[in-house]
Amino acid sequence: MATYFITGIGTGIGKTLISAILTEKLKADYWKPIQSGDLDTSDSITIKSLISNEKTIIHPESYRLTQPLSPHLSARLDGIEIDLQKINTPATDNHLIIEGAGGLMVPLNENELIIDLIKKLNAEVILVSQNYLGSINHTLLSLHLLKQYEIPVKGIVFNGDENQETERYIQQYGKVKSLGHVPNLNLINKENIVAAGENLFI
Repeated sequence: MATYFITGIGTGIGKTLISAILTEKLKADYWKPIQSGDLDTSDSITIKSLISNEKTIIHPESYRLTQPLSPHLSARLDGIEIDLQKINTPATDNHLIIEGAGGLMVPLNENELIIDLIKKLNAEVILVSQNYLGSINHTLLSLHLLKQYEIPVKGIVFNGDENQETERYIQQYGKVKSLGHVPNLNLINKENIVAAGENLFI
């Protein structure tokens, strides 16, 4: 069974949407290790509302932080410090989708970042990208950092508006496989999540 860590080239890039699509497509388990803010409408709650299958288990977060800020600051305001040694992959016999918080360089404490968490969890990365001015730079920087950390990359998912030249260049220069493209969804519901999974090849 595979364990995939879903990260993005930035914040608001569509990680939760892609996580929902992949969770449904693979009938995988889902886990968000760190939820920073929005506890009443958390990503785990969103995933639960979007999947149709009865196999998926949504595992509880390791940290539920009250402020919608960078995890290191949200934790500090909550009077705690995030300890990576206390974040352990939940036991499962199923595929597992792990969703990160923000991008790779998001700080978790004074010394560690999201990418350090990925390395600890020994997960294969699926990188979510969007096409906007500057996205080539952000995507290639993310891929370069993952290579530096010797973290395996399953592939990249392009979310939103399509730009064939941008996507071609990222794949060619970054030496990364495209897992598919998810177009803008006018309505995000269970039916469209299932349909969107047909666009991803994993």
